[in-house]
Amino acid sequence: MAHLLKEEKDFKYIEVGEGTPIIVLHGLMGGLSNFSAVTDYFSRNGYKVIIPELPIYSMSLLKTNVKSFANYLKKFIEHKGLDNVILLGNSLGGHIGLYHTKLYPEKVKALIITGSSGLYESAMGGGYTKRSDYEVIKKKAQDVFYDPAVATKEIVDEVYETVNDRNKLIKTLAIAKSAIRHNMAKDLPNMTTPICIIWGKNDHVTPPEVALEFDELLPDSELFWIDKCGHAAMMEHPTEFNEILNGWLEKRGF
Repeated sequence: MAHLLKEEKDFKYIEVGEGTPIIVLHGLMGGLSNFSAVTDYFSRNGYKVIIPELPIYSMSLLKTNVKSFANYLKKFIEHKGLDNVILLGNSLGGHIGLYHTKLYPEKVKALIITGSSGLYESAMGGGYTKRSDYEVIKKKAQDVFYDPAVATKEIVDEVYETVNDRNKLIKTLAIAKSAIRHNMAKDLPNMTTPICIIWGKNDHVTPPEVALEFDELLPDSELFWIDKCGHAAMMEHPTEFNEILNGWLEKRGF
């Protein structure tokens, strides 16, 4: 992503465009560049896109959990002087967005989740017993997508580096446990914020039945499917993802 990473106080973030703020929340091993197409599209169409770098590997181990990240997001929103924001989260980012919305519903105008944890996931924090084997990690990275070619060497290298860094691996496992501990099945029926669910029909990490359960439990949600698509729809089918999201935002008057 060719956008400048700003640094202020305890925050690092990208900010592009003017208008209604969309705060993008990346996943556990998802770089800010995973949202390049979202940033380019919406920053040209009346939105200010802000992507904070979440402190996934820089917080103390005791604070490496979903609730702490949700509170970090609150501090970031306050730092930016924002109110009534739209949140967009993929994978762990979706879970953080959901938990933040549960804690601070008055701050969130709308939420978009894609491949979100919070009910179930099958891969986060598991399967790293052969982490020193590059081909094993490559296969694991490819399995995130319907089309394995989306897992570029750059993406595979980043995952390989992360799981072979002992500190990062310990925190990855802590986050996986936290995601299970912060299951949101009982919270969702009480969350009245408008929520857009965009899901890959071929997601193996958070399978399609997870999206159906989110849609069933949330009072004000709408579910959209993308075919031949895995866990990161905004990367694998960026044009379709942006069209779905833009249509939903327009329909809801956001």
